[in-house]
Amino acid sequence: MKELVKFIKYKGKMTLMTGTAIKGSDNDLAIGGADSVVVKNPITSIPYIPGSSLKGKIRSLLELHYGQYKQETRKKGGREIQVGTPCGCGKKDCFICTIFGAHKNPGAESAPTRIIVRDCEMTEESRALINNLPLEKSSYLETKAENSIDRVSGTAESPRFIERIPAGLDFNVEIVLQIFSGDDDKDMKDKVNEGLSLLQNSYIGGSGSRGYGQVKFEGKWSDEGEADDIPS
Repeated sequence: MKELVKFIKYKGKMTLMTGTAIKGSDNDLAIGGADSVVVKNPITSIPYIPGSSLKGKIRSLLELHYGQYKQETRKKGGREIQVGTPCGCGKKDCFICTIFGAHKNPGAESAPTRIIVRDCEMTEESRALINNLPLEKSSYLETKAENSIDRVSGTAESPRFIERIPAGLDFNVEIVLQIFSGDDDKDMKDKVNEGLSLLQNSYIGGSGSRGYGQVKFEGKWSDEGEADDIPS
């Protein structure tokens, strides 16, 4: 029986270096509004970064980096496509399954999942920055126009409007590691740090190949009063 020994917590901020779009519900799209909207608090309408998006991106980048990215064949629209799936081996020596959970394998020997990633709320400073702008500019979001280019005529076609969180805003980040008896807590911290570093060179959300979703992390781990800076 595994014994829960302690919690290790990473707290810091994530700065959006470029506009970021993590798609939310489009049930309430208005006529003349954006074709794609970001996820936001339904009460305040302030956008946030879902913990599930951050956790999933860190996991997928680590799986790619360590050659544990899996693919399976699925049928879609009458044709077969290759779809990436998280590791679900559930082996106790698999750090992916141990930290992030074994995909569709609740009875895995690696259980329970060690990592908890909170939703990332916008910092008070960033909210104040937006609220202090002139009224006509005080918005937490931007709408970016995009279109495809006709290769023959060179003209723009099929315009669409994408809602994004603008660059320069900060979001609070909190990641918790549950450390059980027998766990190598330093290795777990190192792996999460590595995932954060990989993410800084990748992107979060959609349209990353078009420049969206570049982020930067600043923060520290706290372990019973001790703190270690994450790598830049």
